[in-house]
Amino acid sequence: MRIEHAETVVTSPGRNFVTLRVTTEDGITGLGDATLNGRELAVEAYLREHVVPLLTGRDAARIEDTWQYLYRGAYWRRGPVTMAALAAVDTALWDIKAKAAGMPLYQLLGGASRRGALAYGHASGRDVPELLDSVRAHLEQGYRAVRIQTGVPGLGTVYGVASSAADGGGRYDYEPARRAAGGPALPVEETWDTRAYLRHVPRVFEAVRHEFGPELPLLHDGHHRMTPIQAARLGRDLEPYDLFWLEDATPAEDQAALRLIRQHTTTPLAIGEVFNSVHDYTALLTERLIDYVRSAVTHTGGVTGMRKLLDFAAVYGIRSGMHGPTDISPVGMAAALHLDLAVHNFGIQEYMRHSADTLEVFRTSYRFEDGLLHPSDTPGLGVELDTEAARRFPYRPAYLPVNRLTDGTVHDW
Repeated sequence: MRIEHAETVVTSPGRNFVTLRVTTEDGITGLGDATLNGRELAVEAYLREHVVPLLTGRDAARIEDTWQYLYRGAYWRRGPVTMAALAAVDTALWDIKAKAAGMPLYQLLGGASRRGALAYGHASGRDVPELLDSVRAHLEQGYRAVRIQTGVPGLGTVYGVASSAADGGGRYDYEPARRAAGGPALPVEETWDTRAYLRHVPRVFEAVRHEFGPELPLLHDGHHRMTPIQAARLGRDLEPYDLFWLEDATPAEDQAALRLIRQHTTTPLAIGEVFNSVHDYTALLTERLIDYVRSAVTHTGGVTGMRKLLDFAAVYGIRSGMHGPTDISPVGMAAALHLDLAVHNFGIQEYMRHSADTLEVFRTSYRFEDGLLHPSDTPGLGVELDTEAARRFPYRPAYLPVNRLTDGTVHDW
């Protein structure tokens, strides 16, 4: 089952995606997600110029060998561009292997460990009444767990709040990275005040618990915008509201910061969506400084890389909480769902619904029912790429916003 051809497809049905399609000599195709938000073309060029030429003629069935060949053979290891490219190859090869076997991918990963994957959605509002309406809407859609984000009094647009005014006054849904109105494609800049945020958030969770009671799992994302002592304070202040987790409380690369936070709060902690290797987690897992790993299949070396990470986490009783916003394509989401179903230490799956345009390009067969996500039972990942539809949505530069403090300093995040 030799690889005959591999190609990259870049498309922007509402947001930008990079997909690798690998075809074997007997006509089996596999897809891999290589999307890296705001740096999509860097990964596409890495694949096209440096990786695809190495694939032709290789045995598509030798997945672990190919993973090690691309990881170690490049000399320059890890990093988001390298690991996203490697993830695309790895996921495409698992798709091919499962199709050749006539099985859904999760069966090759050991079979189902549960009925489905508990998913959480993103509830948000410019103020508390709008947030409560958003929570109700998510519950009506079937979600059993929700992430809570609101605007902060005195600030304008806030990343993570879908109804914040975008440039030109329209709504933006935050994960489809924003495009500044007019002129060159530059990141939008937002003003941030951490002290105002710390005063506001506990009142928000008090209102949500008062409205929806103690049973609903609630999550919150700090988007890396706090110092360790600020994060420790917020975790302590949120303890009465029994969060499922507090996510990305501090810049993730400062792993020692989690020691201080852990000393001061029992609020569960999740981190890792900007990580791209099991090696990024060593201290966090062995010292049990977090409760959930937040990496994505797309950015962590594919199914093989993510499985290595989750098996390591399981040794320390730490669960999965894989990254799943709309900057993960349906291909990456499907790969995550097959892992969710198979691994023992599953925790929860982030799930933002893709746009109608995205689902025109990527034909999916996974489903969301009664708060649970279910991967497809068709052979492979259960996602196909419509190349003709992809051509109708050309690439357009887009970026996540840059935060500046009220004094104009670019803020950590």
